[in-house]
Amino acid sequence: MKRKSVTAVTAALTIALAAGLGGCGSAESSGGKESVRLMVWSPSGDQSKDTGEWLQKTCESFAQLHPEWDITFVYGVADEAGAAGQVAQDAEASADVFMFANDTLTTMTDAKALAKFGGKYREQIESTNSQEVIDSLTMDGELYGVPFTTNTWFMYYDKSVFSEEDVKNLDTMLEKGVVSFPFTNSWYLPAFYLGNGCTLFGDGTDESAGVDFAGEKAVEVTHYLIDLIDNPNFVVDADGSGMAGLRDGSINAIFTGSWDAENIREILGDNMGVAALPTYTLNGKEVQMLAYAGSKAIGVNPNCEDMVPAVELAIYLGSAEAQQSHYDLRSVIPCNTQLLESAEIAADPLVQAQNDTFNETSILQPFVSGMNNCWTPVENMGKGIRNGSITHENAEEQTNAMNEAMNSDGI
Repeated sequence: MKRKSVTAVTAALTIALAAGLGGCGSAESSGGKESVRLMVWSPSGDQSKDTGEWLQKTCESFAQLHPEWDITFVYGVADEAGAAGQVAQDAEASADVFMFANDTLTTMTDAKALAKFGGKYREQIESTNSQEVIDSLTMDGELYGVPFTTNTWFMYYDKSVFSEEDVKNLDTMLEKGVVSFPFTNSWYLPAFYLGNGCTLFGDGTDESAGVDFAGEKAVEVTHYLIDLIDNPNFVVDADGSGMAGLRDGSINAIFTGSWDAENIREILGDNMGVAALPTYTLNGKEVQMLAYAGSKAIGVNPNCEDMVPAVELAIYLGSAEAQQSHYDLRSVIPCNTQLLESAEIAADPLVQAQNDTFNETSILQPFVSGMNNCWTPVENMGKGIRNGSITHENAEEQTNAMNEAMNSDGI
């Protein structure tokens, strides 16, 4: 695919945005329309016939809204986490429009592989999303994507085992049923530490502040986790074991996100309960677990040949109409503020759980580059507790070692 240089297209995009994107200079087809070719990437589920071919149908609707363009769509498969690596590695050979998770923002901006949204487009995005969602896609004052869902995790439970009161506290739940948690997954385990005052890069944006997962506040969490792993009603969720246990009835609650909603609904039926994160009881006090939270968004490649249609398509893929169909077909929770006020969506327990977690029981996951050093040490902590190498006797030493590693480039 022919590509413009990054410098040229950045200048062109800045001018076009300021002018309202008045024309893109694409070739004119025989019918008087501008010929446009757009490569679009999304997860496979968005393109599957089993889930209604959301991407293809939404792109076709976009084409109908723009008869001035003769658009050829080329579809490719890349999930939100994987797209960043591919685009950053070779932006000129990558999609024009793609979906990405906001925690990969630094990877792509460092590679100059993500276009900024300004002018009327930024105004439109900001007017239909909460400030927290906008913040998740903003770096150095620049907005880099069109959000289409918040991205976090919460709790699913069997309502025949736990009451709404039970699920407010993890330790109460463990007295009544079996709970599975991704203990060795470093996207989940920090929830215990963050709830007790541990911090990442100050407010999450100050890389110079470093990580504070040390001291008494962190050590007492490690002691709690050592006891938790020994509880017979607590099971480590790894490699799908939590979902399997939910299916055979050996597990009564798991922690995951909206992407597993349909499978869990199939398993539990009317007994499917959904809730934001519970508290846990640490040395006699209630501590609120805090999940990492962010967003998923549509990005535009700054090397795109047909920049105007690409930006317009990104805006449309994140529009209220597109988010509604994404929700209807795939249970992707919308973030558009107008949609969230609709009676149908507002009444959905799944929407409530995700929004309650995002707004009340989470922190915005930092996307500073130092965050890359935080995953492996936390994973090793979970594995060490699970296999018994981290004990009450060495908890302080091991916790401080984790903190040191999180503040180092050595792991």
